Amino acid sequence: MMPIIVNLDVMMAKRKISSNELAERVGITAANLSVLKTGKAKAVRFSTLDKICEALDCQPGDILEWEKTE
Repeated sequence: MMPIIVNLDVMMAKRKISSNELAERVGITAANLSVLKTGKAKAVRFSTLDKICEALDCQPGDILEWEKTE
């Protein structure tokens, strides 16, 4: 299990934005957004992260969290 936790769904709920609306604003498919939201993505482009942060008016740290594993 990867120690990076994706809190994208939390920020989307705080901003009251749907997956489809965010995907459209960011310029990615709803399926790719779902992969990001569930933490199944192996990587994320900085340009995509930039657009997500702009659309949600947040910082990358609001979306991504690192958890130490033992």
